Amino acid sequence: MAISLTQSTLFSKTSLFLRSSCNGLNRLTFCVPFSSGSSLSTKKKWKPPVASVLELGGVKVAKDDVVRDDPMNNVPDTIFAKLGMQLHRRKQHPIGILKNAIYEYFDANYPNKFDTFDDLCPIVSVKQNFDDVLVPADHVSRSFNDTYYIDSQTVLRCHTSAHQAELLRGGHTHFLVTGDVYRRDSIDSTHYPVFHQMEGVRVFSPEDWEASGVDGTDYAAQDLKKCLEGLARHLFGAVEMRWIDTYFPFTNPSYELEIYFQDKWLEVLGCGVTEQEILKRSGKLDNVAWAFGLGLERLSMVLFDIPDIRLFWSTDERFTSQFSQGQLGVKFKPFSKYPPCYKDMSFWISESFTENNLCEVVRGVAGDLVEEVSLIDNFTNKKGMTSQCYRIAYRSMERSLTDEEINDLQWQVRDQVQNKLNVVLR
Repeated sequence: MAISLTQSTLFSKTSLFLRSSCNGLNRLTFCVPFSSGSSLSTKKKWKPPVASVLELGGVKVAKDDVVRDDPMNNVPDTIFAKLGMQLHRRKQHPIGILKNAIYEYFDANYPNKFDTFDDLCPIVSVKQNFDDVLVPADHVSRSFNDTYYIDSQTVLRCHTSAHQAELLRGGHTHFLVTGDVYRRDSIDSTHYPVFHQMEGVRVFSPEDWEASGVDGTDYAAQDLKKCLEGLARHLFGAVEMRWIDTYFPFTNPSYELEIYFQDKWLEVLGCGVTEQEILKRSGKLDNVAWAFGLGLERLSMVLFDIPDIRLFWSTDERFTSQFSQGQLGVKFKPFSKYPPCYKDMSFWISESFTENNLCEVVRGVAGDLVEEVSLIDNFTNKKGMTSQCYRIAYRSMERSLTDEEINDLQWQVRDQVQNKLNVVLR
């Protein structure tokens, strides 16, 4: 059984996949679209973005522009607080170190070919996020349970593929896109509602493959596998690899690359030959292309031995001081062995209840002090009412939590769950 290293991307059954032309890290253009709507089915024209200013430490956008009084809005304060943090642009952070290591591979093997972008706005239209990469209308990723909606036509991007169509239309034929992406998700050591992805795209013209003796699709698939096998060796060394045929709505054929690392098979990335419809819509009628996508946190957790995804957001010097620019694979030395505290909560659920909604409530109260939320009991009585019991693990990565502090958090969670999720506590 392979362990997935892609953070709930559309390239992992549920994303497709920039070095900025800006030289400085301090100030970037941050585009914020403003539109409104009352339902997903409402057909309203997506309004053009309004520019504001983004700084490395945070984004200068009014909270009311993102956490809005709109019936479709489901962006909590905790997610707004992550906008503009840009871990992938920090050269001494594990995410930034990995990003730059991948850049080095492409620079060495494809000199002056790939354009790189890592400062594109994470607030995009529904069309950009889903329609432009052929995500079906009924795909689970479009639901409010999975995606953060600002309004009916505007979302926080679920994947860096949200920029693929505009880059193709802009004439880019070789590019890497890196950025923060947002997904409503479960709570455990490998899942977090904000994570980072890198996407790669390469477009071929008929003259690239006509002399090869194979058609464009086969040529692109062979080139893709050669490229990504080289990338895997660059990051992990001389490892055994295997290709798994799979399905993605935006590539055909589609593959997953697995490597045998630390005595187990690990899924590294998803990829494939780009669907022709995507290229046609971008004005590339005679071309073929490949695309890949990978989750930077998951690869970093393996390469740096980081045990909990929450650590990437830590500002504790005991974490940040362990990593240096250009030092890929330095093994993290744990500095905290504080024990977890477990609290159980049982309630009768309604038809509208989802675990992702529960996790949003818990995270909204406890933030990164919550380590895991897991279902430990589920039963339905003779009247058809269903009860579920969830166990919440509280643990700080930096200090011991007091009983008083944990009890206060748990009471707040119980109150919020009952008031927001239409459940009856037991």
